[in-house]
Amino acid sequence: MREPNLLTPSSSSPLASADVQTNAQPAAPLTPPASAPDSRAFASTLSTLSPTPLRAARGGASRADRVYESLREDIFELRLLPGIWLTEAAVAARFEVSRTPAREALQRLQGDGLMRGYVRGGWEVAPIDFSRFDDLYEMRELIETFAIRRLCERYARGERAAVQALDALGAIWLVPETARLTDARRVAALDEAFHLALVDAVGNAELSAALRRVTDRIHVVHRLGFVYGERVGETYAEHAELIGAIRAGGAGGVTVAVEQAERHVRRSRAEICRLGAQRLELARDALACADGGPAAV
Repeated sequence: MREPNLLTPSSSSPLASADVQTNAQPAAPLTPPASAPDSRAFASTLSTLSPTPLRAARGGASRADRVYESLREDIFELRLLPGIWLTEAAVAARFEVSRTPAREALQRLQGDGLMRGYVRGGWEVAPIDFSRFDDLYEMRELIETFAIRRLCERYARGERAAVQALDALGAIWLVPETARLTDARRVAALDEAFHLALVDAVGNAELSAALRRVTDRIHVVHRLGFVYGERVGETYAEHAELIGAIRAGGAGGVTVAVEQAERHVRRSRAEICRLGAQRLELARDALACADGGPAAV
């Protein structure tokens, strides 16, 4: 009997059907379905994803930090697909650490909404619910449009924090095409930093914290949209327009800036969610073929 492919999501966790667990330590851990694959073989699969065991923490990072960062990157790059099952023992063996840092890393991933913990069945990479991403993008739009109104007012009054924030962002985004970055992953990270910087410049710590939580939750599809889509050039153009509108000032400038912020978030939301779903399905098909099964239609 052929060993189950642990890089294929379990049938019990279909795409866009399950909500993502967000609490680091749920009050009532879930019980895995009886059909969950045996994850004892996962250690051999995991060894192909992260080639360097964590024999020593580097750069001041703890062993748990390094395990967390490696697994998080594998999830973002779709090397670990939604529905994959892990055990603490397999993760610990792969990275040559004890089960304590492995458990800490998995709990942090659960806090990010990327992992789900089960009372007897180990851990599962959280299924992606695209309807939830729609809700998160809507929340992002509300936060950012509110912040843009306040930022326009602050910039018009010449407040130092607002002026400095716009100048710093202009140095990154208001550049000739020949000076633009082409590395999609770097641009995706800079795009997240751009939106956070705009909200930070308003000076409302709770607003900034809320946007950071949203940004963390949408990161997986946001990054896919940049890596596999055409968002790099569009993002430079849209950011330049938004910076210009904020600097324009006046009542008209506020209205234009808010409208541009809305369009920017909505375009990003539509394109990124579409591409995220598409790349996820392609990755699942490729892994099914590699395991000897038929490609999905």
